[in-house]
Amino acid sequence: MDAKKEAQAYIEARGGEFAALSHQIWEYAELSLKEYRSAALYVEKLRAEGFSVRENLGGIPTAFSGFFGSGRPVIGILGEFDALSGLSQAAGETSPRPLEPGGAGHGCGHNMLGAAAFAAACGVKRFLERSALPGTVVFYGCPGEEGGAAKAFLAREGVWKELDAALSWHPGDTNEITTGTNNSCTQVLYRFKGVAAHAAGDPEHGRSALDAVELMNIGVQFLREHMKDEARIHYAIIDGGGVSPNVVQPEASVLYMVRSRDVPDTLALQERVDRIAQGAALMTETSFERIFVDGTANTLPNPPLEKCLYENMRALPLPAYTPEERAYAEALRKTYVSEGLPGLGAKKDPKIEREVRALSEDGKKDLNDFLLPYYSGEDFTPGSTDVGDVSWLTPTAQFTALCFPAGAPGHSWQNVSCGGSSIGDKGLLWAAGVLCGAAADLLTDPSILAAAREDFQKRTAAHGYICPIPPEAVPIAI
Repeated sequence: MDAKKEAQAYIEARGGEFAALSHQIWEYAELSLKEYRSAALYVEKLRAEGFSVRENLGGIPTAFSGFFGSGRPVIGILGEFDALSGLSQAAGETSPRPLEPGGAGHGCGHNMLGAAAFAAACGVKRFLERSALPGTVVFYGCPGEEGGAAKAFLAREGVWKELDAALSWHPGDTNEITTGTNNSCTQVLYRFKGVAAHAAGDPEHGRSALDAVELMNIGVQFLREHMKDEARIHYAIIDGGGVSPNVVQPEASVLYMVRSRDVPDTLALQERVDRIAQGAALMTETSFERIFVDGTANTLPNPPLEKCLYENMRALPLPAYTPEERAYAEALRKTYVSEGLPGLGAKKDPKIEREVRALSEDGKKDLNDFLLPYYSGEDFTPGSTDVGDVSWLTPTAQFTALCFPAGAPGHSWQNVSCGGSSIGDKGLLWAAGVLCGAAADLLTDPSILAAAREDFQKRTAAHGYICPIPPEAVPIAI
């Protein structure tokens, strides 16, 4: 058995340990930039595996890295482990059953994402030991993807420049290469302050912070007609100022997320939202504090790395599923609306559409238990991720692996349920094997990295990385 296959077999043999790690992080369910137990567990395990560990990476308490090997190439594997608020849910259930009312849950599957990335790093360490090749593998513990954008803060510090390539994956409902680009993004918190007063007996002396929040929201609603088609603006009132209508609310806060195609467009749109906040304060004779939370760049695709990942996806046997797992997926799928064919390629290429229609039984399969045909392109999706910031500083590629039933809604209790199940375990172990195999190829074949670097340089030739995070901003947990 060659060193690459032996490393992948090593991951499979330790599958129970890596699945247990995923389940432990699933139980912790810690929110962005508050993942103290999760980070401590990873640091402990990295040291136990013989990795050299750097903690407090970029000044972020829950960011860290573990590296093994020496010399170049240096291959980074990105891990995440933050959960989402309000998504507490029992594992393996087919109806909503919060473990803690209002508690957090891994609705985006980052418990699996991090565990698979860690398993892959262990596999690559094994590969380096067996092959005696030069090179270094680095596992990055990246907190706050769901609100905090640690990778972008680390990009501001130039961390990703140390890499020759970065690899990542994400739990999903398909086995598929991630390609194309997406929106860049900023998040800003506006804390309005007014003057409290008796709403009936002394209204003329009151200055309502809640009025300011409402007027700001109305102003942004009118802005929506006058922004680019791909742009998005979302908001959440995180402090309504109180629960008594007969008190003029002296404080109220609203959190805004602004997205557009690239960083300059997003920053320009963000300035317009800032001016609306100023107008709302002026109209209500209140003041406000503007707190920058985070920002992310759009992603750059890298076809040479995507092909490397896909060849390893083709080579590694897909998981098999038991009748019980299929029944569970079928029952879970009945709890949401799922329509259309899986995968981006089916929407873009008629030949791929025909293949996917046959593979998915016309979109009727409850588990997309097949590898989607290879598709790489310049397609745009409106979401955002701080992996984009990594992709502007080093060649980067991603893929998805089946961890959820077909068509599962993002950020949902269904995903939390499945992320603590055997279906999630099988997906993360397969993803770990793919990451390990691709990293081994990059360490073995210099031509792949050369092609990836050439593509990266072409895409960044017009301008380099524009960081959406101002120099004075610091990571904060909301």
